[in-house]
Amino acid sequence: MKAKGRVHKFGDNVDTDVIIPARYLNTADHAELASHCMEDIDAGFASRVNEGDIIVAGANFGCGSSREHAPISIKASGVSVVIAKTFARIFYRNAINIGLAILESEDAVAHIDAGDVVEVDFDDGSIINHTKGEIYCAKPFPPFIQEIIEKGGLLNAISGGE
Repeated sequence: MKAKGRVHKFGDNVDTDVIIPARYLNTADHAELASHCMEDIDAGFASRVNEGDIIVAGANFGCGSSREHAPISIKASGVSVVIAKTFARIFYRNAINIGLAILESEDAVAHIDAGDVVEVDFDDGSIINHTKGEIYCAKPFPPFIQEIIEKGGLLNAISGGE
């Protein structure tokens, strides 16, 4: 499994309230959630993000409330993977549950800039920065978690869907 896209970069402590503001939690429509993704931290994000793009962020990404709407809005916006120094534990699990690929790599976060074109190989955890010609490492998911992500989330994986 691989992903390649242009980077949107954010700092530390990006909480679920800025990933998807609470005022939009009255909908379960994924496209509607995507249209407001990151709105309170980057008002133009939803109009700039393209299918396959990558979010790179600092420590504690996804802190705050435990809402699944946050990883859903990111995935529905077209983001293929989020790379961060660390993730809030509940966001980490919610991301896996809904099939959003996430990786932790302090080195990648330190060297990747907004706009860089990055490719991720989920099998070995390599992160290639095509813009800078650099390679970083992340710990790859075990095969059973890769399968959950490939199938679009936990419910699809256990029901044989997607």
